[in-house]
Amino acid sequence: MSSHEYHERLWEGVAAGLEPSALDLRLQFLLGHVATGDRALDVGCGEGRFAAELARRGVQVVGIDVAEEPLRRARALHAGLDLRLVQAEGTWPLADSSFDVVWAGEVIEHVADTAGWLSQVRRVLRSGGTLLLSTPAHGRLQRLRLGISQRAFAAHFDPLGEHLRFYTRDTLTRLLEEFGFEQVDVRGAGGPSWAPGVLLARAVRSRF
Repeated sequence: MSSHEYHERLWEGVAAGLEPSALDLRLQFLLGHVATGDRALDVGCGEGRFAAELARRGVQVVGIDVAEEPLRRARALHAGLDLRLVQAEGTWPLADSSFDVVWAGEVIEHVADTAGWLSQVRRVLRSGGTLLLSTPAHGRLQRLRLGISQRAFAAHFDPLGEHLRFYTRDTLTRLLEEFGFEQVDVRGAGGPSWAPGVLLARAVRSRF
């Protein structure tokens, strides 16, 4: 099965119109870091919920995804959005330094080639541009719960699950710094430390 077929099959199993997880929390974070007239890229845009909100705020937004099914749904829901299919691996067909902001909501945990993916994010961001992303959190007490409960561990790290990577605040911070981002700010949100939550990250593309 090709990578494209894999992602299409995943989306075939997702009910249309399903509300993104932690929608209000992540939307508030995103909209708090963009301005009217910004050029923004929504990576893994899905059905276009975040891209549509950006467009309503006067942001020039492009949405990309690795599967055609979510883009088909997004076009039906949000006519006029600039939505494009890209390959899961390799170079995105987007110009260097063409965006002020890159938003990736609940995407990085699904990426097999993290180094290649972050290299593309960095390439399309202008010098001094902002990366905003969210990913499931793994706080200290949650990690403890997973460590002492065989059932919780098996469910969370299901070998057939769609999540390929698992991040803590420290590991995500270090990863972004290693790929040439500065002013990295990663914080947990969405619930007590023992419960599933979300990491919200903001980082600036270094100017060299």
